[in-house]
Amino acid sequence: MLDTNILVYIMCGEEYKIHRDIMAVISDDYNICEVSSVSMIEVSQLLRKAKIKPKKGWKNENVLELITGNLNIRILLFTERHINTLLKLDAESGHNDPDDFAIVSHAIADRHTLVSSDEKFKYYTGQGLKFLHNKR
Repeated sequence: MLDTNILVYIMCGEEYKIHRDIMAVISDDYNICEVSSVSMIEVSQLLRKAKIKPKKGWKNENVLELITGNLNIRILLFTERHINTLLKLDAESGHNDPDDFAIVSHAIADRHTLVSSDEKFKYYTGQGLKFLHNKR
């Protein structure tokens, strides 16, 4: 499962921010790339507020089609089961991002490996998170 920051790097043509070992995993045709629907909410807000500059042609109107079609990334729905995991999650002191908590919970509940540049996610490996850190 790709964290929002990895998806944004790809959307913005900033793959150079993704370590070559991580890029090899993402690019491997035998691996299925997925993102949480929570990441899609984050991406929508980033686009709406013009906080990211995606490649030419990326807009809120076509972002879903481009991610699922052109990039072949599956979007996983955040459901009641994920909320149940979220409610049990012990948050790291000083980590206050509710979207991060939801994405971590999603990955834990589905037993997916979460690929992210966010070092704070290391804390959650003790709670069942499989984490692949993108060291830039």
